[in-house]
Amino acid sequence: MEEMVYLNDGLVEREKARISISDQGFLYGYGLFQTMRAYNGKMFMLDKHIERLHEAAYVIGMGEEVAGIDMARACRETLEANELQDARVRLTVTNGDGAELPWVEAGGMPTLLVTAQPYTPFPEEKYNEGFKVCIASVKRSKHSVFSTIKSINYMTSVMARMEATENGLDEAILLNEDGYVAEGGSSNIFFVEGKKLITPAEENGIIPGVTREVVMSLAKKMGMSIKEGDITPDAIEVFDEIFMTNCLIEVMPVVRVSDEEGRMDIIGGSKPGKVTKKLLAAYREKVKKETG
Repeated sequence: MEEMVYLNDGLVEREKARISISDQGFLYGYGLFQTMRAYNGKMFMLDKHIERLHEAAYVIGMGEEVAGIDMARACRETLEANELQDARVRLTVTNGDGAELPWVEAGGMPTLLVTAQPYTPFPEEKYNEGFKVCIASVKRSKHSVFSTIKSINYMTSVMARMEATENGLDEAILLNEDGYVAEGGSSNIFFVEGKKLITPAEENGIIPGVTREVVMSLAKKMGMSIKEGDITPDAIEVFDEIFMTNCLIEVMPVVRVSDEEGRMDIIGGSKPGKVTKKLLAAYREKVKKETG
């Protein structure tokens, strides 16, 4: 079966999809994206993901242009056209094909692209084993608005993930320019201390993910307190548990953290913790209720 994508006005075969060489996303990284996971043919938290994209669109001056686009319909049609049950769905919107100088003249109609591809989640063995991660050498800027939105100019996160892969690790932790923990290369990060859940504040230069929000809500229902604040790399080894979140990995335990000198801290005896396991189970129960 030919893979179908949604480009601008409708579905088209992937091999026939074409985007202009004058598209401002290609020329300047002027665009946004959201990644979603589909279970049983339904996208989890679709409306929330689209809401986040709309909020970011107003930040970068595309709000009015994308307001009239039915992104939810485009995502659903793409998923259905590819007859997928478990999938990774990516929604991308750019400022479109326009003048080469966007600060002189606005782009044309936004370019909308939706792709849906089969997604095979990590096996349960990986959740029992946990992630091994490193402190990335690249930094996030807490002062940049672009550190808080999913811009298609994603190179800081890409470089962090590449660094982790080159070192045989699963993910990276990004610090900001003040040396505080911000987030993972493509995930948010949480620390467990007793019955307290601690996560970097938005002011530290994080993208506040939809999964992050869901997990914080679930933790409150479990009676945990939530603290958003500053975390130094030196404090990592004292926490009882660490885990990372995004829509694809859900709630992934972290058992080892390598610093910039290559020293490895073992977290929670190198085993996933009880709180992380409970939150993962609660998250999956919520997914089951909402997607069947």
